[in-house]
Amino acid sequence: MAWAMQRRLTELNAIWRHSGIEEPFRARMGINSGFCNVGNFGSSDRMDYTIIGAEANLAARLQSIAEPGQIVISYETYALVRGDVVARELPPITMKGISREVIPYAVDHLVGAEAGRREVLVERVSGMDLYLNPGVISSGDAARVRAILTEALAALDNQQPKPA
Repeated sequence: MAWAMQRRLTELNAIWRHSGIEEPFRARMGINSGFCNVGNFGSSDRMDYTIIGAEANLAARLQSIAEPGQIVISYETYALVRGDVVARELPPITMKGISREVIPYAVDHLVGAEAGRREVLVERVSGMDLYLNPGVISSGDAARVRAILTEALAALDNQQPKPA
């Protein structure tokens, strides 16, 4: 679900960028697995539907160490989803209120996607704003997309020497 949310944010950013919103919206996500209390908590003066517990606190702290656009999960969550995601271990961290060292994992992509291949290519550097979703390009438009990319590479080669 989190991966689908990140992918949808990528798609929305391309739409928003085209509409004139310069800076992309990128969410940090932290996911932990465990038991918590969920429900209405508070007093008769102020009641909130929320989640409380150490596991929710750990998820919030994992979110705080994630880079924008990144999903960071706990080892417990990684153990549950390791057949579905490719993730890399991050350096262990200590967190206030948690008595043990926590080993976070950064999710790179879902299993099934070829190594090094992303479903949607999104890159933004000075002079280039690229959003490419090959999965939605029709066979009729594929030739036009190739021509545009070839023209872009030729323009880059005219301005910059080819890398060795």
